[in-house]
Amino acid sequence: MQIIKDNQITNDTWGHRPDDTELGGGDITISLARLQQNGKDLINHKGKLGVRILPSDSLEGIADYLPKLALIELYFPELADGRLFSHAWLLRNRYHYAGEIRATGHYLPDQVFYLSRVGVNSFYPEKAEDLLVTLASLNDFSVKYQPSVK
Repeated sequence: MQIIKDNQITNDTWGHRPDDTELGGGDITISLARLQQNGKDLINHKGKLGVRILPSDSLEGIADYLPKLALIELYFPELADGRLFSHAWLLRNRYHYAGEIRATGHYLPDQVFYLSRVGVNSFYPEKAEDLLVTLASLNDFSVKYQPSVK
């Protein structure tokens, strides 16, 4: 599937590995719990390593792993939860994470502009047909009232 990264459509090379599956090779994301339990072993993974963050996850303890993570995936399990906006802002401002932060799951195109303002630079829409709408949503507003992490 294709994604939006840095305001451009590009091919996705990443796959998520649930906790009960083998890691395999390639570019993978794992849960925060798996990273915290097996982090030292996972750092030697053949391929790029990323972590999937849920709204209920705490970012405490992630700082030590950030230099080795190529992707932080913010997974929106439902539309009504805005905690991942705060997680993105904290990753950029408190933890100074400079890598890719990706929104995935159940987010709306209406949220894309605001997600980009708090540090999300990559978007994986639920449906491939939403790709162009999501890309266009990055330019929804020309006037910005709040500061951005950019």
